[in-house]
Amino acid sequence: MAQKTEEFSNRWGIILAALGMAIGAGNLWRFPRIAGEHGGAFIILWMLFLVVWSIPLLMAELAIGKHYKKGTLGALGSLAGKKFNWMGTFVTIVTMGIAFYYSVVTGWSLRYFLLNTQNLIDYIFGSGAMNAKFADPNVNFMDTFWAGLSNSSWEAVLCYMFTISIAIWVLSKGIKQGLEKTNKILIPTLFILLMVVSAFAIQMPGGTQGLEYLFTIDFEKFKDPIIWIEAITDSAWSTGAGWGLMITIGSFSRSKEDVTLNTFLGAFGNNTAALLAAMAILPAVFAMAATPNEAVDFLHDGNTALVFTILPQLFAKMPGGPFLSWIFFGAFAMAAFSSILPMMQLIIRNLTDYDLSKKQAAIIAGAACFVIGFPSAWFLSVFENQDWVWGVGLLVSGIFISFLIIKYGPAKFKKDFIDQNSDFKVSPKYFTGMIYFNFVAGLFLVYWWMSQGYSEYPWFDENGNWNVMDIYSNATIVTQWGIALLIAIVFNGWFYKKFVKK
Repeated sequence: MAQKTEEFSNRWGIILAALGMAIGAGNLWRFPRIAGEHGGAFIILWMLFLVVWSIPLLMAELAIGKHYKKGTLGALGSLAGKKFNWMGTFVTIVTMGIAFYYSVVTGWSLRYFLLNTQNLIDYIFGSGAMNAKFADPNVNFMDTFWAGLSNSSWEAVLCYMFTISIAIWVLSKGIKQGLEKTNKILIPTLFILLMVVSAFAIQMPGGTQGLEYLFTIDFEKFKDPIIWIEAITDSAWSTGAGWGLMITIGSFSRSKEDVTLNTFLGAFGNNTAALLAAMAILPAVFAMAATPNEAVDFLHDGNTALVFTILPQLFAKMPGGPFLSWIFFGAFAMAAFSSILPMMQLIIRNLTDYDLSKKQAAIIAGAACFVIGFPSAWFLSVFENQDWVWGVGLLVSGIFISFLIIKYGPAKFKKDFIDQNSDFKVSPKYFTGMIYFNFVAGLFLVYWWMSQGYSEYPWFDENGNWNVMDIYSNATIVTQWGIALLIAIVFNGWFYKKFVKK
């Protein structure tokens, strides 16, 4: 027998859930690195694409979930009709793929928080030798630690299994007692921690130079197509536009919720968190560099290990650095955990639509993360491959959602889905134009991304074999997307019958 759908208690329940979904490790990991490469020009474009790409898709997703009161399979299938139901299935598979490897990031974040807790205790009550090892470039402690944790580490496995177990426990309690109550603690605490770290970082000698660099606009940068691509993709991945997670959140919203206002508050809140993280990291880099030019050169390298290897070294060199490092990695762990909750909730929501109990669905979702996430925890190469395949897959999800709205009619969709009970409204021309733009831009982005040749052998290896095992090849993308599409199309009728018609 179908269970009565739960609802969030109030508007803040939805906004905090949206913030928890959007504010993840990427805000503290990816965004500061890209902002460090490109400065203020990137931030201008990033804010532009928040309004162009992310907000229209997020509004649409929240409205679809609110309207149909179902998870991604049922809600997108109801909008699509049987003929295009497979698109909703593909969107669901993509986000599940992200959840499986992202669960590993929650484990990494916990392990780094524990490491920094150990360092803080030694700094206060012990000899401080551990902090000295962090700071010494000749010891290379952080590089060695990261290499060990990210490859064949039982510590990483145990940490991610622990975090997923906590997530199962939280989500099995339901929306009000689980997700909503947890977010009321996590999200405000996360913002406070980020503000504390950024305030301290800016006060350091040379810290204000990092802030100036972050917001200085080099107009020559706008001529570089890379910065435009980075801005739109970071906005899409950071806000969760096209993930289907807002559909899940919307399915628990009250009927009188203002879709437009809630979307804008959540989207701009996410960008605020990302800017706070950059305002902590870039001043720290400038404060610790010998000269401003050295800091700029380092940031232009686009070091992907900035958070895991470089940042702890920088904090270790500051007066009171272990306190700041402990606070920062506490925020990092909270951000990672707040994002895995809605990803797992997406799986749980679809399973409860299939008439499983909340607890049964939570256990199945957790077990899937345990099992399918294990290769990503054990082999960094698998993690990087999954991040590559399903991260780009989000663009396809955005294309599919845009297509379904175009099929319905964007202006009619806005009137029927978004404007119901919305006091704050946007122009129909804006929404229609952006949906058409996103559909075309999404197609271009997928083509552009795959034409760049990130692998030496994008399709076939040197022996002429299909290069599916290469981390960054087009062959691995097409193969895994193909499997997802095959499942979605072959079982299209079954998914429609079980999740839409009922």
